[in-house]
Amino acid sequence: MSRAALLVLADGRFPAGGHAHSGGAEAAVKAGRIRTAADLAEFCRGRLHTAGLTAAALAAAAAAGLDPLLLDEAADARTPSPALRATARKLGRQMMRAARATWPSAELDALAAARPRGAHQPVVLGLAARAAALGPEDAAHCVAYEAVSGPATAVVRLLSLDPFDATGVLARLAPELDAVARRAAVAAAEAVVEGAAVLPAASAPLLDVMAEAHAAWPVRLFAS
Repeated sequence: MSRAALLVLADGRFPAGGHAHSGGAEAAVKAGRIRTAADLAEFCRGRLHTAGLTAAALAAAAAAGLDPLLLDEAADARTPSPALRATARKLGRQMMRAARATWPSAELDALAAARPRGAHQPVVLGLAARAAALGPEDAAHCVAYEAVSGPATAVVRLLSLDPFDATGVLARLAPELDAVARRAAVAAAEAVVEGAAVLPAASAPLLDVMAEAHAAWPVRLFAS
């Protein structure tokens, strides 16, 4: 297992398209739900333990070797918002391009052929982690970190929030991020035996509602 590969996959500069998405932060800022670093921390914490946990478990399960097509269906079932499903698949296509160029893999090729319009991003990331010889918990860490780093970066741009404050939010969330990644990896191990149905299905209805509203905006800084 290569820690350097983990750093490459988790790097915000990995060309997977995440920089164009706010993870719901843009809609939350417009609604007045995020105004300060403290608000950002609460938003990120909520996202981490709901949508973040669900996505991390899907990635961990893919890295553990579960059928990615079944996991893609499980991701659809756990994503009630059409806007978020479309976003997840768009990000999955971009992640697939980057992953196949970086860590060529027959499993990535097979998923790309089966889902030409894109599989859900966490599933693709999990297969990318597997191709890079990383484990399920590594994949879960990447997704859990993305769940909070994306909104934090976006809020710096949206509110001109001090980037030191935003980084402090991420640092203080680190123990919870580790706990979510561990929980996701445990769930993935259970799913190997019992099937994908046992994976977490934590939801954040307000994120779904805001995503639908955001998708209808005529002008926006972020794609989602």
